[in-house]
Amino acid sequence: MKDVFYATCPPGLEFVAAGEIEGKRLGRVVEIREGKGRVFFRSSWQNVPRLNCLLRSVERIVFLLGRERAEGLEDIYRIVRSIDFSFIRPEWSFAVRATRVGEHDFTSIDIGRVAGKAVIDSYIEEKGVRLRVNLDEPDVIVRCDLIDDDFMVGIETTGDEGLHRRRYRVYQHPAPLNPVLAASLVYLSGWSSTKSLLDPFCGSGTILFEAGMIARQIPICRFRKDFAFTRFFDSLPEVEEKDVELRLYGIERFRKHLEGARTIADYTGIHPVFLEGLAERIEEHLERVDFIITNPPYGLRIGKKKIIEDLYSGFLHSASKVLEEKAVVITAEREIFERYAEECFPDFLRYDVKYGGLLTGVYVLKA
Repeated sequence: MKDVFYATCPPGLEFVAAGEIEGKRLGRVVEIREGKGRVFFRSSWQNVPRLNCLLRSVERIVFLLGRERAEGLEDIYRIVRSIDFSFIRPEWSFAVRATRVGEHDFTSIDIGRVAGKAVIDSYIEEKGVRLRVNLDEPDVIVRCDLIDDDFMVGIETTGDEGLHRRRYRVYQHPAPLNPVLAASLVYLSGWSSTKSLLDPFCGSGTILFEAGMIARQIPICRFRKDFAFTRFFDSLPEVEEKDVELRLYGIERFRKHLEGARTIADYTGIHPVFLEGLAERIEEHLERVDFIITNPPYGLRIGKKKIIEDLYSGFLHSASKVLEEKAVVITAEREIFERYAEECFPDFLRYDVKYGGLLTGVYVLKA
């Protein structure tokens, strides 16, 4: 029987993560917690390095040790206490990282405290040794997630920083898109390297770089080495990258962001065509484009509602003139976006996705 893992991902796009896991033949999905950002799947422990280095639509990979219903701290102690932690070396330190979603009369800090005591008590019984706690740089991270009454205990294989920390951003945009979400949008669109792709609000180019890395099979470990799983594995996986031509285009109104994007392009080896201009005037730069994937400004970042209305109206009308196949757009301004999308792309789908504390809409528009 294969080991059980769970992957965390943007809530609302669990099906995208599940599709990537199975599409790359890294596991068999057994459960999707829709809207909760969890995908459970069976795989092999030996796959852990490849899971972390090849999956682009997930935040972290957790090796599941136990999962039961828990209503109080007593249940949490009992469940964690029953797990055999003897695979941890006596000289190693550990820390508990706890998260809590739902209504409870205790906090995530309480979960961490109780679970930590349970780990120590379990290890003393198995090994006769008291494990050291190191909250800052632990050798092993025990992850405890409580979602309503669904309590999960596992070993963190990714690290304190999720897989969205790709380590290729040598230029920092003030409001960058999460690369995990960017990759999910690319997968959702169905884009492939045989097609052209435009991001008309490209910023520092995250969507375009993620698309390029997907097409060329560039693993996350090309730029990032600091994974928690390296405590258990001697080397990172070797991945054969593909040399494919890319037709990637980015439009951005601010020159400093374009210069930053070009700096990232030099670092990654992926070179989209970056154009200084306005998303409301795409046709001035490109006559036709197969796919558009973008993250336009929201009200929280841009201010006045009238400005957003003019921006979205102009962008959607311009996109309708050049788009050949499909567009994918994420925005928190759902009412405004849908009003103008209905004029230009009446056949659209919406997925409700939680991102950055906001309920956003991820829209799939067909030309």
